[in-house]
Amino acid sequence: MPPKIQQKSKEQKMAAAMAGGKGKKKKWSKGKSRDKVDNKVLFSKEQWERFESEVPKMKLITVSTVVEKLKINAGLARRALNEMADEGTIRAVCVTRAQRIYTRNVGEDEEEE
Repeated sequence: MPPKIQQKSKEQKMAAAMAGGKGKKKKWSKGKSRDKVDNKVLFSKEQWERFESEVPKMKLITVSTVVEKLKINAGLARRALNEMADEGTIRAVCVTRAQRIYTRNVGEDEEEE
């Protein structure tokens, strides 16, 4: 008989909780927090050499891909890509205020020869 008494007490507790008695307060979640990435704001000598060697070989060059690959700031990537486009090592496909798309400079080298 003792197990029945325990079950009744559990049922009574459940009924009290369902009836709007003092239950636990709802805990509001703070939401998902993203990890803050600490990207560099200036090139080191090794990063600049890596930038000059890797970026002209990429098929699709955007600011975000350069930021992800080299762990640099987006403003630094934009300026470096502008400089590289002015030199002629990469070619601009679409440059708008929102998105800059570059590609490697393959076709023009063949036409010059």
